[in-house]
Amino acid sequence: MHQKKVPLRMCTGCGEMKQKKELVRVVRSPEGEISLDLTGRKPGRGAYVCRSIVCLRRACKARRFEKAFSCQIPEEVYDRMEKEMEQDACE
Repeated sequence: MHQKKVPLRMCTGCGEMKQKKELVRVVRSPEGEISLDLTGRKPGRGAYVCRSIVCLRRACKARRFEKAFSCQIPEEVYDRMEKEMEQDACE
């Protein structure tokens, strides 16, 4: 029987290849807004990060999202993403 291929993505924080469903997508919408995409269905360019605050902070500190999206990201956006990630972890 043919096994289904599991999609892998690289975490922008730690650089590990993980299953897509284990990661959170960060998306830049066509309008330029950057946000967490917990469903993985928002339109726009995406980058992936582990579901841990540590990986998110590591990616933010190294400016990896700015490199992935080719734009400047204000500090408030990073703070909002951290809060959303903390809320998601509590649920």
